[in-house]
Amino acid sequence: MEQKSSINTKNLLKFLICSAFGILMFLVPIPQGESFTTMLDFLKTGLKNLLGGSLNYILLVMLIVSAVVSLIDFIFKPEFIRKNHYLKRAFSTTPFYLVSKILGAVFGCMVILGFGPEFVTSIDTGATMMDLCNTLICIVISFSFILPFLTDCGIMEFLGVIARPVVRPLFHVPGRASVDLIASWFGASNAAVILTREQYMRGFYTKREAGYIMTNFSLVSIPFCLLVANTVGIAHLFPMFYLCICVTGILLAVIIARIPPIRTLPDTYREKTGKQINEDVPQEKGIFAHALELSCKRAERFNASSVLTGGFEVVMGMFFDLIPIVAAWGTVALIIATYTPVFTWISYPMGLFLQLLGVEEAFAVAPATLIGFTDMFIPALLITGIQSVKTKFIIGVLSLVQIIYLTEVGAIVIKSEIPLNLWKLFIVFMERTLIALPIIVVFANLVL
Repeated sequence: MEQKSSINTKNLLKFLICSAFGILMFLVPIPQGESFTTMLDFLKTGLKNLLGGSLNYILLVMLIVSAVVSLIDFIFKPEFIRKNHYLKRAFSTTPFYLVSKILGAVFGCMVILGFGPEFVTSIDTGATMMDLCNTLICIVISFSFILPFLTDCGIMEFLGVIARPVVRPLFHVPGRASVDLIASWFGASNAAVILTREQYMRGFYTKREAGYIMTNFSLVSIPFCLLVANTVGIAHLFPMFYLCICVTGILLAVIIARIPPIRTLPDTYREKTGKQINEDVPQEKGIFAHALELSCKRAERFNASSVLTGGFEVVMGMFFDLIPIVAAWGTVALIIATYTPVFTWISYPMGLFLQLLGVEEAFAVAPATLIGFTDMFIPALLITGIQSVKTKFIIGVLSLVQIIYLTEVGAIVIKSEIPLNLWKLFIVFMERTLIALPIIVVFANLVL
């Protein structure tokens, strides 16, 4: 019996209209004075102006609640947290991240309530970090309930099918990997890593394919790219900024697939499950028709409830999990960068490399090229005081294509069964850094 098609007027209109709304909010440049911005940025700015000084106290409550409830969960393991999907996502954590949340709360109290040592509360360290966390709060509120219009209404499925004939020969991975890429670009890098891990566990990827996808396809989301552009002061260049991220990311993915350590990972499936993949395209349908069918099927399930549910999940995860960790380790990194010469010492070779490439203020931004191994947001924080717009553009793009962020991606990869340890991840990180820089510099010289 032939399966009923999901392509009808209602589903098609839902797919087209909802996708168009998501693209309009996130990607379409809107004129603003002599430059451009996005609708999402308009929304974020308006929200920040509306909340004003109360943002500091909203952040403080958030940091304290995150630390206290996570500590309660870690010690007592109450069922009302462990059995609730949203609360478990926000508050159930590891010892390392529990310490991070407590540290974030301590720093927040010192900065916002005005006590503690100057190296924590200084405008160059903790104060800058808390202000950026306030901006992050407004970004999260703005995009969380708009994000499902990109991830849940069919555009992912459509682009995934269309990209499959290119993905296999170019990247040496199954076509379904295009969905991981889209999930990351439109959603979050850690979500894409978890998706890849599950696909490996179920027999759809080999160890090499899964390791490669995790370390090359797990790019940061579009909203986060916009956040970084705002942070370093080049939001007016966002269309070119994001285009450079895409071009550099694709070139890196092509190269990294063909060199160690990724190329030398075992090309075998998980022993417990074996190979389960079959990507034969139905002969009775063309690629476009098949893409449209899957998109309409996805759009059929898209409704207001899914928008609210998905948005609330993002808000909980970002507010009580990501922001406290960013507050903690962002402040620590700024303290080390501002009051110690550690990053200056270890990044000296990178300063020479940047100088060779003709990057202005090369040694001043060199530490930002390495600190991204720990977290994807810290490099942007380290270059906020740089004067050169071109240098901000180069380092901003670099920070978003390095991918191997221990706080977001690395921890998940290391915990998986895929044979990528901390040392191999660092090698991939350095490969991406050294290969990406010349590409980004050439692009920046062409467009700026």
